[in-house]
Amino acid sequence: MDLKNRTILGYRRENGRVGVRNHVILLPLDDLSNAACLAVENNIKGTLALPHHYGRLQFGADLELHFRTLIGIGSNPNVAAVIVIGIEPEWTKVITDGIAATGKPVFGFSIEQHGDHETIMAASRKAKELMHWASALKRTDCAVQELMISCKCGESDTTSGIAANPTVGNAYDKLYDNGNTLIFGETSEITGGEHLVAARCRTPEVRDAFMKMWSDYNDFIIANKTNDLSDSQPTKGNILGGLTTIEEKALGNIQKIGKKCMVDGCLIPAEAPRGPGLWFMDSSSAAAEMVTLVSAAGAVVHFFPTGQGNVIGNPILPVIKISANPRTIRTMREHIDVDVSALLRREMTLEEAGDKLLDMMAQTADGRLTSAEILGHREIVMTKLYRSA
Repeated sequence: MDLKNRTILGYRRENGRVGVRNHVILLPLDDLSNAACLAVENNIKGTLALPHHYGRLQFGADLELHFRTLIGIGSNPNVAAVIVIGIEPEWTKVITDGIAATGKPVFGFSIEQHGDHETIMAASRKAKELMHWASALKRTDCAVQELMISCKCGESDTTSGIAANPTVGNAYDKLYDNGNTLIFGETSEITGGEHLVAARCRTPEVRDAFMKMWSDYNDFIIANKTNDLSDSQPTKGNILGGLTTIEEKALGNIQKIGKKCMVDGCLIPAEAPRGPGLWFMDSSSAAAEMVTLVSAAGAVVHFFPTGQGNVIGNPILPVIKISANPRTIRTMREHIDVDVSALLRREMTLEEAGDKLLDMMAQTADGRLTSAEILGHREIVMTKLYRSA
């Protein structure tokens, strides 16, 4: 695929970033504000409420991560405008001010001293105005290079490492050469192959940052007297799919970054990349958590290879599912966007598989809905570090 000359029809936002969706979102600051956001969504058709847990009595790095994730979600280029609803005005303003830095329309409402009815009424009026405004925005020609892409695998099996993950790796190599910004992560699922990622780091400083992130994770496991990751890494589904150790899983996982990509930098959870290239995000391997974090980092399309079959979606980030497992294609066809099972039959080359994924990426960027979007999968899970105060 000629990525240099290929354009997509995207939405150029106020800060110059390019999105591929045009959502007006209703963003609760905390779990107590979910009901109000859902009520506004019910009143104003086309808006999108993003209910989640947490946001009360968090502190330190945990609170910073919560704020960074919410601000990042609201700042994502796939979002046209935002209404934030919180129980308290001070923290609500932290989120609205953070999103306002992008230049996009954002309005905050607090429930204290107003109650649900007054808050829902005021937010509904503003949401209607924003829907009129956003629905009039038009897609324009944008370079593929302007898209930020992320990846994460789920329910991996032997076909993941043989075909689906290498398909993502092939696409990533081509996007890397094209100058795109790319994200990968899943700190736990690199265990046993961390030296391979370290060897791909562009500078000694990046290598040191990556190894610190991985070592901190490994030290956490040991400190909690967990001698292994049984029942978690690999999962029961991984084991049923033929993966017996975390090292096997790691080798398959690392194939998603291809053969040419160098790791250009490291990110803390929900942190936005600071330039083009491949970025490693210190992140959970839980599907909804990791996809939520990369959506907060600004990714606009997500590649999700799966073996045994995973149904993950995200409210604002289109998730493209790739599988090479013939049984999964047969039994869960409604969830799979890109079938690369022909690789196993030697009826397709890896180059062709990578191009097939990139073509689906371009179609998705142009407006084609992914299977997860059509089926209504809107999983959003906030990462939490500590117990609440």
